[in-house]
Amino acid sequence: MSRIANLPIPLPKGVEAMVSGSAVTIKAAKSSLTIAMHPSVAVKNDNGVLHVAVKEGHPEADACAGTMRALLNNAVKGVTKGFEKKLELVGVGYRAQTQGKTLNLTLGFSHAVNYKVPDGVSIETPSQTEIIIKGTDRQKVGQVAADIRGFRPPEPYKGKGVRYTNERVVLKEAKKK
Repeated sequence: MSRIANLPIPLPKGVEAMVSGSAVTIKAAKSSLTIAMHPSVAVKNDNGVLHVAVKEGHPEADACAGTMRALLNNAVKGVTKGFEKKLELVGVGYRAQTQGKTLNLTLGFSHAVNYKVPDGVSIETPSQTEIIIKGTDRQKVGQVAADIRGFRPPEPYKGKGVRYTNERVVLKEAKKK
């Protein structure tokens, strides 16, 4: 079995896990997440500790057990602490502003880009060039950040665009005469 799948997942105080058929629901005071389990993987709750086991002896089942364990661990972290991604806008006139459930971006196009924020994710703009994406589902937070970055990825010559905080963009050398 996978080394990752062998590790138990301890549940912090105030977090409950309910295993029902092919789904596991993790609940905390503020939020809950439901994860659909692979048919060849079994999950057992032993007094606040989750254990992942393989039902069948296929090599694919071992890989799925490690993946399911990682997804469950991310769900436990998500309902307790939450996940956060930070983006920054680099470029003259590049701005971001939130209005309700919409993120308005000015990225040098002839039109403004309006991004509708999905449920379960919140977006803050502490300044005009910073975007903070928060949520309990790690996959959703990362996907929203990738979608926003996809509107204007950092280009390699001037470095302008939407980038992750602390992302290193290697600038290419300009053409020499």
